[in-house]
Amino acid sequence: MNPSITMPDTAPNNRFTGRLQLLLILAIVIGPMVLATAMYYGNFWVPESRNYHGELLGNGENLQSLGISDAADKRWQLLVTAPNACADDCKKLVFLARQINIGLNRDATRATHTLATSQPVSSDYDNQLKREYPQLTQHSLDLSAYQKTLRQTDAKTEAAQLWIVDPHGNLVLRYDNSNNGKETLKDLQHLLKLSRIG
Repeated sequence: MNPSITMPDTAPNNRFTGRLQLLLILAIVIGPMVLATAMYYGNFWVPESRNYHGELLGNGENLQSLGISDAADKRWQLLVTAPNACADDCKKLVFLARQINIGLNRDATRATHTLATSQPVSSDYDNQLKREYPQLTQHSLDLSAYQKTLRQTDAKTEAAQLWIVDPHGNLVLRYDNSNNGKETLKDLQHLLKLSRIG
């Protein structure tokens, strides 16, 4: 007669190990999301350094916020805005926007340059734009909406501005008329490198 062999009961051990593995998987999946949310709302561990040069706009502003309703281009835009007719500071930015667009080299077709003013440009300048800037598109600007948006971004409401606009019409970065173009070109190149749209 053989003595009966009793096996040790390992079920509680296996159950504990399974629960521990499940908790670890949940912590790996959910933990980063909880941490990122806490960092966003708690404003801690946020790096002070930045790698862009303009003013970052992240409050949901878009072309309609600037008072531009007729812009339907699905490319990145270098948008020049002027609250009145296009004066010298505006003309400088129009020229700069075209140069930045050309400076994109092989990515130049992914972007366009645009002018929006609340008043029509002079006939002489309009003829110059048609002759020297054949790809420039022009839009009208609703002055009250434009000034309201600029007050929210702490910009000078009477000066011309240069904006980078994404293909969905969202305002991404803003530059004043002291911009020399090199920083804007770097910023736009970086955005195009990261973007799969436009």
